[in-house]
Amino acid sequence: MFDALGDLVAYRWLGLEGSPAGAALHFFVMDVAKILVLLTTVIYLMGWLRALLTPERVRAMMKGRSGPGARLTAVGLGAVTPFCSCSSIPLFIGFVEAGIPLGVTLSFLIASPMVNQVAVVVLAGVVGWQMTAIYVLTGLTIAFVGGYVLQAFRLERWVEDYVWKIRMGEAILADPGNGGLRARHDYAWNEVRQIVGRIWKFVLIGVGIGAFIHGYVPADFVARIAGDGSVLSVVVAVLAGIPMYSDAVGIIPVAEALLGKGVPVGTVLAFMMAVVALSLPEMLILRRVVKWPLLGVFAGYLAVAFVLVGVGLNALRSVS
Repeated sequence: MFDALGDLVAYRWLGLEGSPAGAALHFFVMDVAKILVLLTTVIYLMGWLRALLTPERVRAMMKGRSGPGARLTAVGLGAVTPFCSCSSIPLFIGFVEAGIPLGVTLSFLIASPMVNQVAVVVLAGVVGWQMTAIYVLTGLTIAFVGGYVLQAFRLERWVEDYVWKIRMGEAILADPGNGGLRARHDYAWNEVRQIVGRIWKFVLIGVGIGAFIHGYVPADFVARIAGDGSVLSVVVAVLAGIPMYSDAVGIIPVAEALLGKGVPVGTVLAFMMAVVALSLPEMLILRRVVKWPLLGVFAGYLAVAFVLVGVGLNALRSVS
């Protein structure tokens, strides 16, 4: 259906078949329609479920827990609660207030932006379930292992002093789970309006970049820039992702175009993860509740993890 829509606009209406502009426009129309339809549908459906999983309930579920079970719970909750970066601060404060170990809290903060049900469905619809499964498994592993690695640094000393003293107060969102079907519908539709309203520009920008790469950038040029999957090329991909700002949905069309040009899958996934979980704006927001040493250790762990994932996947692909 979406491919037919791209054909209709780019080729039948505008007569651009066989040209770079036609290929770029076809990609743009097809991906924008596909992503926005998937976004609206999935956000609405998950909004009904998330009406029962507010930040307050997430905090309550995690209170007083530690160890591997707590980290698995944190990673799992992070994957099904795609709270935006603005929510990370009250969640961070709430977790600390509830006595949840900092390593468990950081596992949640890694998983939440990087792996969520909306991004999974959109990613699967664009690049297929095989790459989606790899992305999800590696993302969850990075979040789980990160809790142990980061806890070893005893990072509590680098949490801002006011965080230990603050009470949650009005920082937690209202609970729509007890208001019946109408309240859940209103909550779900409000989720659609807020999330789509917040990220539609990133979707258009991401699809636009992907469309340009797809239509105008020669495959051999991209291959030269991206390298052959070596350590250096993956490091460059991670560094290139840091200044960018997008959520997992907005960067998917760029990843799709890079894969179509022959860039190794490990390099593409490392780039995606850096954009989503290691972007400069995200780090600056987190800086409001932690000190620079903690932020540096947190960002350093993610950067190293993303490079190792990228290099490992490229190596496996070259062997097979």
